[in-house]
Amino acid sequence: MRTLRFLLQKEFRQIFRNRAIVTLIFVMPVMQFLVMPLAADYEVRNINLAVVDNDHSPYSQKLISKVIASGYFKLTGYNDSYKDAFKLIEADKADLILEIPHGFERNLIREDKQKLFLAVNAINGTKANLGGAYLGSIIGDFNADIRMQLVQQPRFSQFPVIEIVASNWFNPVLNYKVFIVPGILAILVTMIGGFLAALNIVKEKEIGTIEQINVTPIKKHIFILGKLIPFWVLANIVFTIGLILARLIYGIVPIGSLLVLYIFIAIYLLTVLGFGLLVSTFCDTQQQAMFIMFFFMMIFILLGGLFTSIDSMPDWAKLITRFNPVRYMIEVMRMVILKGSGFRDILPHLAAVSAMAVFLNGWAVLNYKKTN
Repeated sequence: MRTLRFLLQKEFRQIFRNRAIVTLIFVMPVMQFLVMPLAADYEVRNINLAVVDNDHSPYSQKLISKVIASGYFKLTGYNDSYKDAFKLIEADKADLILEIPHGFERNLIREDKQKLFLAVNAINGTKANLGGAYLGSIIGDFNADIRMQLVQQPRFSQFPVIEIVASNWFNPVLNYKVFIVPGILAILVTMIGGFLAALNIVKEKEIGTIEQINVTPIKKHIFILGKLIPFWVLANIVFTIGLILARLIYGIVPIGSLLVLYIFIAIYLLTVLGFGLLVSTFCDTQQQAMFIMFFFMMIFILLGGLFTSIDSMPDWAKLITRFNPVRYMIEVMRMVILKGSGFRDILPHLAAVSAMAVFLNGWAVLNYKKTN
């Protein structure tokens, strides 16, 4: 233990002596945590809409006014022909085209039906799907309003009507920040722990101090622990700062137990740091370590369930996510913070990251060779 204590003193002195590393550890995550939840907005607004009104009737004007008044659409073109409106899509000035045909009001009143044409620019698939869905919902509401005005009360069917009332659990107002902030905090803690651990041993190799350590009687597992513990402590501090900022700025208070959350983060950080140390044992330069960690971090983040639901992924991708520690971290963060899940609920996730921690740290110890 005395040897480990001296190693930890050396590591902490090296960390706080380098102002760039201190800035990387504390300032950058805070700035990212303040900016990213505001920029990563899942709500699609300001959808550019071009309208081709071939009817020019009061009903067509009411429909256009209702669409614009929804707040989701911005009228960028009021054209006389579909050809003119399509030029706006080609110039990337419109996302959707709504064409109202001749006789829209007459057919709606006399024949009780009328078709509308909707063209969607599907280059941005997410914006196209949501924009088309929003517009379809608004047109449906408009149709219901017109039906209430035209159909007299005695003509309504007397059959029973089923009414559906939705209740949103865990995020009642559907605030996207409540959903995205825990995931972003998980990503930031992962990047801080993983990248710094990956650069640690490699830095010793580049400056030549690894040679002095190798000739000492320090055991390999003691050396790995001396490299792992400082960043484990610092990552926990960053995580705590993130929880405080989430409460002060975004008003997100964990419903579940903080003890459960910290127990999981303690094991999870062992996994991430062990992976970073394992990468550093294979690399000879910091540039190599950075590129390898960047490669794996991209996979971890994109297959972690932060931006894309894991359930919607193909089967081969779902299989890969079982070996992705970030996936378990994001799920536990949302389970504990939003749902109030307890220790028993996160046991499968805790078992998975514990197995990864043992495997990765064991491999790092075995792979580190005290030879020139």
